[in-house]
Parts: sequence; structure tokens; C-alpha cells
Amino acid sequence: MGCRKPSQERRRPGAWLLTRTAPRHRIAVAGFQHETNSFGFGTAGMPEFEMADSWPALVEGDAVREGTLGLNLPIAGFIRAAEASARIELHPVLWCAAEPSGPVTDHAFETITARILDGIGKAAPLDGLYLDLHGAMITASHDDGEGELLRRIRAQHGPDLPIAVSLDMHANVTSDMVRHASSISIYRTYPHLDMGQTGARALSRLLRLLQGERPAAAFRQLPYIIPMHAQHTGSDPMRRLYRLATEMSGGDADVELAVGFTGGDIADSGPSLLASAVDQAKADAAADALLEATLAAEADFDCSLSTPEEAVEAALACPPGKPVTIADVQDNPGGGTSSDTTGLLKALMNARGKQVIVGVIHDPAAAAEAHRLGVGREFQAGLGGRSGTRGDTPLDARFRVEALSNGEVAYRGEMYGGGTARMGPTAV
Repeated sequence: MGCRKPSQERRRPGAWLLTRTAPRHRIAVAGFQHETNSFGFGTAGMPEFEMADSWPALVEGDAVREGTLGLNLPIAGFIRAAEASARIELHPVLWCAAEPSGPVTDHAFETITARILDGIGKAAPLDGLYLDLHGAMITASHDDGEGELLRRIRAQHGPDLPIAVSLDMHANVTSDMVRHASSISIYRTYPHLDMGQTGARALSRLLRLLQGERPAAAFRQLPYIIPMHAQHTGSDPMRRLYRLATEMSGGDADVELAVGFTGGDIADSGPSLLASAVDQAKADAAADALLEATLAAEADFDCSLSTPEEAVEAALACPPGKPVTIADVQDNPGGGTSSDTTGLLKALMNARGKQVIVGVIHDPAAAAEAHRLGVGREFQAGLGGRSGTRGDTPLDARFRVEALSNGEVAYRGEMYGGGTARMGPTAV
């Protein structure tokens, strides 16, 4: 079920033609993204996927294009590249994402998966399918959300439908993902500046599959983990490893490297690599070459961290004139944490730091009180420290309201450009 015979051509509502010249490839596109932190707070239910945050709210049908095309998203890069082709008829199904958090609820996973399966079924017969996934989704019932989604698609549409998948660089790649996807493309930058480019690369590989290529695949998992603060791809050893992966992809094989997401506490958590080539020997050789280089790089990763007090002391000792950034890596809201711990803020206050900005402490009650009182007013409160993080407590102090906003910020940078942050009532 689901694969189109070459002679079949039709158009249904919800599809858009990129050309009227035969033959056209009928390709369905869908996306379901979540980065799950096993130690994080809360869950991701339907309200979280239906709410617009840094990325759009859940969109279906033609709204997938309108809702994503101006953003640096894999599905947007795939659509842009497809629209530049003269051979494709796209069938948008659904795209959604929720902010990183604890597990995806069973209700949300089953509801969204059912809608994706239904949309793919209605678009059939298809020549191919593209899925914009993260690779670190954990649900209440499944350690490997993406692998389970792919398994169900295969059960519905069979083993022959070409399925191209894009994954986040922080994917915890599993054997089920590799088994059920025909090709996998992974971001190569952190921060993730190349999400759109990854979607375009996924289309290129899907078109090769539609031309009859059936590459052999090799999958390797590394025996060590890489801390988040050592993953910057503009610095060695990550820069060196991704340069090697890119160079290797220009030869006999396509090579992908994922650093994994250690917040996802599952058996497959950690770095992995993939290689595909015309035969198994070439795929294995490419995978083993990158594996050897990555194993050799283990000692080069800087895993050192400072205490808040040490970091503040070092920052205050820097020559004046240029700002110094301290990254509180244990409380990264972009990785599913609470963003309400106060250790660094207390260290700054104890050191009597001047001209310091701390952003952000998540405390809706304090923000609401600031909005109730207004700019210039003062109030006593315990700020932050309410998430239950061991050893963390609120900062009890008297605060003066300097500024208020609705928390909406238009992004202009390479990663989120075109999007809008929606943090809710915010106070300085």
C-alpha cells in the first residue's frame, strides 16, 4: 500500500503542483519534533504542540507551507528546494513541534501520529515521503518516538516506499530509525544554522532514491558521550570531525554524524554515525573511518566546568570594555530544563557584580506581580528556585520594576530568523 506505480498520476486537494510537465514525483511531507529531557520538567501534550512559541503552532495541509517557509526549518528547506525542481508534486500533511521538556504524553503522540498516518494515506499513491524529525523524542510509552512513528508508517505503506528523514544534530539515533528510513540527513552545525540546508540535502537524497538508487547503510554508536558545552562546531574537535564528515560525503559515501542528546536517558543516548554507499563494503569503510577519527578525538573534548562562584570571579577579573558571557549550562531551557535555578544569580549578587544582566529566570508569579504593580514600584519576593532542583532555593530579595513587556521578541539571527519568541508577561 502507498507506493505509486510509474503510470499513475493524479492531483488531490491539499497538493500543489510545482510543474505540469510529466513525469512528476508525488511526495508527501510531514514533521513531528520534540527533544525530550528525561530529567526535565513537565510533559509535552497536545496544547504544547498546538501553541506557537519560537516555532509555529501545529499546521496541516497547505498551511504547512505558509507556516514554515520563511523560517530556518528542515521542512522549509525541503519545500524551497522542491519548488526549484521541475519534477515534484508536494502533498503537505502536518508539521508540529513543542519546546523541549519531559516526555511526550501518550495522548499527544497517538493523536499526532494518527493524523500523520491518515494524511499520508489520503495522499497515496506516493513516490516518496519526507519526514522532518528531531531524533530524541521519548514518550510515556516509547523510548524511541521517531522509530515507533517510522515503524507504523512502514506497517501501513510497506518496505518499498522511499522515506527520507532529517534529524537534529542532537538525535539519539536508533537501529529502528536506520532500519525504517531510506535515508537520514543530520544537521552539521551547533548552533543549528543549517536546518534549512539539511532539509534540502534530504530532498537531494530522496530524488536519488526515486531514480532507483538503493544504497547500503552502516550504523555505528560511540562508547562515550560529549557534553553539550563541548559541542560547538566552530571549535575543535567538533569542527575537525564535521569537516571530515563533509569531505567524506563528497566521495564514495554519504556520511552523517550525530552527537546525541544526553538529557534523553535511554539505551541509545549518545553520539552515532551513519554512512551510505553503493555497496556494503564502501559504507562500512566510510563508517569505520569516521568512527576511528571520532574515537581518537575523545581526549580532545574539554569537559571542564566551573562553579558559579569560580565563573563569576573569572568574569569580574576580565579587562573592562567588552562584555563577558557566562553560560549556566546545567539549566538550559533549550534542552528541557526549568530555567529557574538561582545559583548563578546568587553568586553574582554575593560578588557585588555591577552592570550585569541575567536572562532569564522563569517565574510567572514574580512577573505577574511586577505587571500588577507597574514600572518603578518595588516588592518583596522569592525569585525562582521553585522547580524542585536539588539544592536550589528562591532568591529572597526586594525588587524594583524597571521595565515590562509581553515577552514577544522577533528573531533576526541565522538560526531562528523570521520567528518570534513568545515568553509571556516579562519583567526587568
